[in-house]
Amino acid sequence: MDISGLRQTRRNLDKFIRRFDGCVKTRPSRRHMRTYLRGQVSDLPRKNVEAIALEAGVVPRTLVQFLGLHRWDHEAVRLRVQDIVRRDHPDDNAIAVIDETGMPKKGDKTVGVERQYCGATGKIDNCVVTVNLGYVAGDFHALIDTDLYLPEKSWHDNRVRCRAAGIPDTVVYRPKWKIALEQLNRAMDNGVRLRFLTADEAYGGCSGFRDAVAALGMTYVVEVPRSTWGWTKKPPVIEPEASSAMGRPRTKPRLAAGSPPARRVDRLWRRGGPRWEFFHIKNTEKGPLVWEVRATRFFASQESLPGQEGWLIVARNVSDGEVKYFLANAPRDFPIQQLLHIAFSRWHIERIYEDAKGQVGLDQFQVHQYLPVMRHLILSMVSLLFLMKETTRLREKKLSVERATGPLGCRSATGPDDPSAPAPPATGEDRCQAPILSSVPTTCCPNTSKKTTPQTQSERYLRLHVA
Repeated sequence: MDISGLRQTRRNLDKFIRRFDGCVKTRPSRRHMRTYLRGQVSDLPRKNVEAIALEAGVVPRTLVQFLGLHRWDHEAVRLRVQDIVRRDHPDDNAIAVIDETGMPKKGDKTVGVERQYCGATGKIDNCVVTVNLGYVAGDFHALIDTDLYLPEKSWHDNRVRCRAAGIPDTVVYRPKWKIALEQLNRAMDNGVRLRFLTADEAYGGCSGFRDAVAALGMTYVVEVPRSTWGWTKKPPVIEPEASSAMGRPRTKPRLAAGSPPARRVDRLWRRGGPRWEFFHIKNTEKGPLVWEVRATRFFASQESLPGQEGWLIVARNVSDGEVKYFLANAPRDFPIQQLLHIAFSRWHIERIYEDAKGQVGLDQFQVHQYLPVMRHLILSMVSLLFLMKETTRLREKKLSVERATGPLGCRSATGPDDPSAPAPPATGEDRCQAPILSSVPTTCCPNTSKKTTPQTQSERYLRLHVA
């Protein structure tokens, strides 16, 4: 990026930050917010408070006070992020992606820290966990909500420790799936349109979560554990009788005598079963990603009774044999290809985490109290949204130039508006991440396909120096 491009990005950042002025009333707080956000989107190797303050030439204590003591409405900032996404990137087919991420921390003073599973290290580790809501609309994705997970025994049950960390008494233990539901309700109440939802088995395996998502009017395609039980045909159920001539009347429905038992999803078919179909999911640096898939209508077991009818999708990676199981509440005529597109959209949240931690320092906070940690998480959403929007703008600008002049800088003979003009070559991100989801012949062999060119860091994501 040349000097004029950097200046334009700087102007765009200042204009973007002004959209949050209504959430931060005083000039000193606005100035500190601008300093913090500029530091997060800069090319600093570390994005903690001290590094950002020293780069900006301010005393680190002032930024610490901005996060923990200044009076400004961080909840309004959270909602403003959703407003911007809703207005600037509306999509009738937007996908909500629920997931959590861990951030390793040392010691026992940081709010929410505990030895628990940490996705960043892939093991049980001392870390802080946040539950997050991602928004996917076509090629655009963003983080639109985040919340801290408070462990039950080590934190919730120890209110003295909670008060020492500045945790309000109103903040209590909530299962992660309930935090996710609160985020969905908050976003939808704020006008964000979310039609579909996907999540991993930690959330998809909870029937209460699935039922609540369906009650919101959303279509979900969620991964479930292989230990999920159910039926491919609904067994007969006997409803409780209003009265009984003998003995105490039954108050709960039950399976009829002789009904087939529920079976695990990984043991439904020893032979036969639905036909396998091959789908090309996306291109990666190692070549095309192909999964073989079969699907059937399914009734998941809930309290030993059949639940609502939906889809069970069994997907197997043809390269390494990995098997995934998905449940969807879509109707019978819903295209399987679209269900797969929703299910495999989880890569967006993984990319968001990679960029949030690598580009804006989501996991590099050095504060310990509840309020500054929450404010850091929300401000990181703001910084990440700006980078996503700016990257989209620059990519579209590049594509418009290529359409007008050709990929090598030569003028196009057909012209930019000619429908016969060839499409511009895919960028690194499009080449390695855009989901394709086309049916492929059963003779497809990904190992013999030509591999795509590995992405460079500059192709994958634009790192902007605007400080």
